[in-house]
Amino acid sequence: MTRTLRIIGIGAGDPRQVTLQALDAMAGVDAFFVLDKGAEKDSLVAVRRQICDEHLGVGAYRVVEIADPPRDRQPVDYDAEVLRWHDARAQRISAALRTELPEGGVGAILVWGDPALYDSTLRIAEAIAAGGEVALALQVIPGVTSASALTAAHGISANRIGEPITITTGRRLADTPPGADTNQIVMLDADCTFRRTADPDDHIWWGAYLGMDHEILIAGTVAQVGEQIAERRARARAEHGWIMDIYLLRKRR
Repeated sequence: MTRTLRIIGIGAGDPRQVTLQALDAMAGVDAFFVLDKGAEKDSLVAVRRQICDEHLGVGAYRVVEIADPPRDRQPVDYDAEVLRWHDARAQRISAALRTELPEGGVGAILVWGDPALYDSTLRIAEAIAAGGEVALALQVIPGVTSASALTAAHGISANRIGEPITITTGRRLADTPPGADTNQIVMLDADCTFRRTADPDDHIWWGAYLGMDHEILIAGTVAQVGEQIAERRARARAEHGWIMDIYLLRKRR
């Protein structure tokens, strides 16, 4: 019999961002699968448990933790290393599905933000299903993205009238062509790359831990707040052991 795996978007961290569709999907789950990223990131698992406690009831659900495989953070070939890491994740999740979820059962992975936006879970699940070691039907539930959580937190629109929006990463920020850099939503920028690529009068709206108790918001021109963001980001990461942040970078007219 086919097992079902639900990839459920749960928003950027606020339990109130979990949609009614996501709640319906969570209610019929036999086991929630979570990648354990070590002691420094225990709070990432804790937030998922908090969401389940609040919406399903304490003790009313089952969590299966899977040790996240190690990853080289400074590889010679970035793309090759990410593919290797994703393959290792797929193998571990596939093994857990076979041993921890009965045939015909329903499992779920709770995904930060939305599963379709800069998250590897859906691609990994598709690889597991295509691999054939476990008969798997996938269901995807959208979630509130960190991009929408950012603009809501700052009370702004992502673009001005008629302007395009580019969504990219810090690694690719320097490759954004002219004309596509009017409004850039940037994720996964551990190096605060905007300090090297942006003009001093470009405006930036930055946010970290969006929707959580320790949310941080900073806005201004790159000249005004660029170094402040870099310093605050480094300090917050040291304090919490991890950080999830995102920013909107906008060209001045």
